[in-house]
Amino acid sequence: MPKPKIAFFSFTSCEGCQLIVLTLEEKLLDLLEHVDIVHFREAMSERSEDYDIAFVEGSITRQSEIPQLEEIRKRAKILVAMGACATTGGVNYLKNYLDMEQVKKIVYKERADKFDTIPTRTLEEVVKVDYRIEGCPIDRDEFVEVTKSLLLGRKPRIPTYPVCVECKLAENVCVFDLGLFCLGPVTRAGCKAICPTYGSGCEGCRGLIDDPNTSAHLNVLKEHGMTVDEAIGRCKLFLGKRTK
Repeated sequence: MPKPKIAFFSFTSCEGCQLIVLTLEEKLLDLLEHVDIVHFREAMSERSEDYDIAFVEGSITRQSEIPQLEEIRKRAKILVAMGACATTGGVNYLKNYLDMEQVKKIVYKERADKFDTIPTRTLEEVVKVDYRIEGCPIDRDEFVEVTKSLLLGRKPRIPTYPVCVECKLAENVCVFDLGLFCLGPVTRAGCKAICPTYGSGCEGCRGLIDDPNTSAHLNVLKEHGMTVDEAIGRCKLFLGKRTK
């Protein structure tokens, strides 16, 4: 029986999520016993347009990227949006708060008219996405879980609870009590609370949980002398699409 064929693609992004896949090392070798990777620019020069599962990183920020993504969607039986840029627009979404002509002049200066740029879109705003792997970058264990689930024909187990749960499991001191800001109460877990564990507040790179308890988060902000405007400003980094 032929192995499922998987392919990796990237649009506007740093391609850090694909690099995370390469850090799987021995786990990646184990994965290759069950699949054939036929397109992966970060790792191989050979490429094929015949694939079953497409992992797509990056957001859509140029008109020319739209037909490219539509073609990937047409060829793939399953399309997985991989990373914050693909799922929420990520950092790229910040430009949507500005006029596009202004953005072009800031970035390209006197050559602004020579470049194609449009408001940032997530993959789901252009094509149907079957599954999402959140994060900036993605968590490599979650990538393995999602891939295994797809190969077994079952729905991946993606956390629906907030980062705060993982913080408590790690017995972390709440970063609010350390005087820091944190989006952990409303952000989807699955990152092992890596930022709070190492002394930083959660920046929300894994997107909002399905039913965020925003009133509880507001109460926490008030308790620590922070305003709603401050919270919305911080949300724009990774949750811009949800705060416009």
